[in-house]
Amino acid sequence: MIAIIDYGMGNLHSVSKAVERLGFEAVITADPQRILEADGAILPGVGAFGDAMQNLRNTKLDEVAKFYAASGKPMLGICLGMQLLFSESEEYGRNEGLNLLPGKAVRFQGDYKVPHMGWNKLSFSQAQSPLFEGLEEGHVYFVHSFHVKPELASDLLATTDYNQQVTAIVGRGNVYGMQFHPEKSGELGMQLLGNFLALTGSPRLQQQV
Repeated sequence: MIAIIDYGMGNLHSVSKAVERLGFEAVITADPQRILEADGAILPGVGAFGDAMQNLRNTKLDEVAKFYAASGKPMLGICLGMQLLFSESEEYGRNEGLNLLPGKAVRFQGDYKVPHMGWNKLSFSQAQSPLFEGLEEGHVYFVHSFHVKPELASDLLATTDYNQQVTAIVGRGNVYGMQFHPEKSGELGMQLLGNFLALTGSPRLQQQV
């Protein structure tokens, strides 16, 4: 079973439906026990970093997420959920994150359109990552005004170009993050999500459609 962590912010149902289309059981839950028992966990997110962290703290799901990451089972942050994996964000002042990966979310700065919205091509920084098994670089769908600057180059798995190099996929050990929305990114997005789900060892309930 794949737990989609419900802390009140995120495209919960679209992520759940994508997981189910790939043949895995998904449950949207805020129950710590169900989350910790899951084969894999997904932390989605849409909205402001500070509000998201406050919701996680109020429900104590911040500690659940940290405990889950420490368990060694695969965990994936999507969009804002990826940014929450990092140490901090400068959105509306300094806000501390889950600190599972060192780095900071910063606002796009420059004479170009913000938010970054649309289809951009991925460039795999570490092609040997299991997320990229059998895949070729292609386009995925982004919507974000802040982007992450990881402290360690080894945590950077893929980038895209939007007037600068932009972090698109991160990973260390069992913890992964995707800045874009894989469930809205066509075939490549679903393949990336499928490769993550394969890491969980969770049994497939049905054939992929």
